[in-house]
Amino acid sequence: MSTHEKTYVTNASFMLHGGDYNPDQWLNRPDILVYDVKLMKLSHTNTFSVGIFAWSTLEPREGEYNFIWLDTIFENIHKIGGKVILATPSGARPAWMSQKYPEILRVNENRQKQLHGGRHNHCFTSPIYREKTQKINRKLAERYGDHPALLLWHISNEYGGECHCNLCQDAFRNWLKEKYNNDLQALNDAWWGPFWSHTFTDWSQIESPSPIGENAVHGLKLDWKRFVTEQTISFYENEIVPLRELTPNIPITTNFMADTVDLIPFQGLDYSKFAKHLDVISWDAYPSWHNDWESTADLAIKVGFINDLYRSLKQQPFLLMESTPSNVNWHPINKAKRPGMHLLSSMQMIAHGSDSVLYFQWRKSRGSSEKFHGAVVDHDNSPNNRVFQEVAKVGETLEKLTDIIGTNRPADIAILYDWESNWAINDAQGFGMDTKRYPQTLQQHYRPFWEKDIPVDVITKEQDFSSYKLLIVPMLYLVSEDTISRLKSFVANGGRLVMTYISGLVNEHDLTYLCGWHHDLQEVFGINLLETDTLYPKDENYVSFHNKIYQLKDYATVLSVHGAKSEGIYLQDFYANTAAITSHSYGNGKAYYIGARLENQFHTDFYDEIIDELAIMPAASVKHGKGVSVQVRKSASEDYIFVMNFTEEKQLIAFSDTVKDIITGDEITGEIILDKYEVKIVLKNTSK
Repeated sequence: MSTHEKTYVTNASFMLHGGDYNPDQWLNRPDILVYDVKLMKLSHTNTFSVGIFAWSTLEPREGEYNFIWLDTIFENIHKIGGKVILATPSGARPAWMSQKYPEILRVNENRQKQLHGGRHNHCFTSPIYREKTQKINRKLAERYGDHPALLLWHISNEYGGECHCNLCQDAFRNWLKEKYNNDLQALNDAWWGPFWSHTFTDWSQIESPSPIGENAVHGLKLDWKRFVTEQTISFYENEIVPLRELTPNIPITTNFMADTVDLIPFQGLDYSKFAKHLDVISWDAYPSWHNDWESTADLAIKVGFINDLYRSLKQQPFLLMESTPSNVNWHPINKAKRPGMHLLSSMQMIAHGSDSVLYFQWRKSRGSSEKFHGAVVDHDNSPNNRVFQEVAKVGETLEKLTDIIGTNRPADIAILYDWESNWAINDAQGFGMDTKRYPQTLQQHYRPFWEKDIPVDVITKEQDFSSYKLLIVPMLYLVSEDTISRLKSFVANGGRLVMTYISGLVNEHDLTYLCGWHHDLQEVFGINLLETDTLYPKDENYVSFHNKIYQLKDYATVLSVHGAKSEGIYLQDFYANTAAITSHSYGNGKAYYIGARLENQFHTDFYDEIIDELAIMPAASVKHGKGVSVQVRKSASEDYIFVMNFTEEKQLIAFSDTVKDIITGDEITGEIILDKYEVKIVLKNTSK
């Protein structure tokens, strides 16, 4: 998608730098709160998220409010020219509320009511909890809505989890009645009711999935996950009523998440649905840098993929709401960032579209579970340690990047990611239980473009396909008639479409398509799918593609070809010498099918040919070796080029054009050396 117009997601005139600040933990130490202001200036930070888990301080007893401390914090931050991201406190409620109103406590899937404690353990359906959250939010909006330091509303924190209480059961049944037009037979048809005699004769018989009850009806499980997303959004929408009413000009966000080991999108909620209700996308990034199972560059590819997904949800800059300047406290191994990695990893976020680098947390807690989680201010309370100094360096760098605020990353290529399809394929009792790896497969297809400095949008099925030259839809297991129709139109109108094994097998109810592969897909691709062979981990096969041999693992689709061109064939097993990779001209476009899971080198070679055919160029003309990434944000007249060394060795790079180093002001032409973990940010004028 091509656009050079700037989109400002907040009214700040600077890159946001700071993070979660919990002064409510330090009210008995006013000296520390005074010193924090000095440290904020020394660290070149300017934006602080406050109030995230402060409900027990804001309302220590029902109806008794304490805002004086927060007034002081607002004023302290405002006096240094800073901004406040004000959070609503619903992520962790006070004990008095759980004691007085036990209905707000969550019930787990085993139908056990939870005790007070932890966080995100409340019922999203509870009328009482909805009333209480809206009331405290109104108080906050009335008191701080006109404060000049207020920049953004941060709603709750990392929404997630499920409640299976009676209130939620009733809400689920009502949701189903609306979805199926109060037609129980339509629901039974969608869920394939006769299976195991699971036909329902009354709405009251339906319950949410449970390991002690129904857990094998895939249509039920899929609809439950959809309901959880929509009920969470409903809770969020209830929270923001007073904020929209009293502060209509203050944008609203909530922080999305990603799994930190595999670094895949959070699976508990469908963020493609949630994104529509937010003004700004923000997310919490905690990659396991310096781990022992992948290279630094391999991890950087995954970070880039998540960034491009969350940026593409609204096709505008996003915010990095949480990160760590050093380590975390909940990885299996909590390794500190090595010197230089904090600046590099922060600039990667900016390069992919973030207008902020924010941390959890500003100051380390003294007690409880997060007392050893990384922070800007450590227990030594000193600005002289390595981490604080590296944070200050990030701040100094961000101060020179203000012109980048609001710029985007136009792309000619899109990869389609779908939460519902991932839910459905994970439930599918077939294929390889441990080798489906849908998000990881998309990251594998993303890799060749990252390595070639070609920008990619990671889009969802609701978004417009028409502006892209190439659309890649790996493992799109669940696909509706509507999506198939839109894919068909995309190719007919001149687009290039790539689809892979285990795609187009079930509809939106997780019911299989009958009479072979869907007839429209057969028409577009010129093939039919006969069967999918699932390999054991030690099994392997090979595919010949354009005179090269590639290793095959996990999956191989046996195809019948009717009109398509066979571009590659299987070399072993009962389907040897049959088509493994095909291409087919359809309308003004072309559709490719990759029938097997193949090694990375195949994707490099396969996409190289398409890139050449479509004349897709890198975002910037910079020569470099493996492990260096070049990402570009564009305005109408300037390219902001980030050259990042995600390796442990020095790397030679070469600029084809004369560029200006944004940090030093020096002009650069030709070859330079990047140190380990070094990033170079340069400006190229494109108006000449």
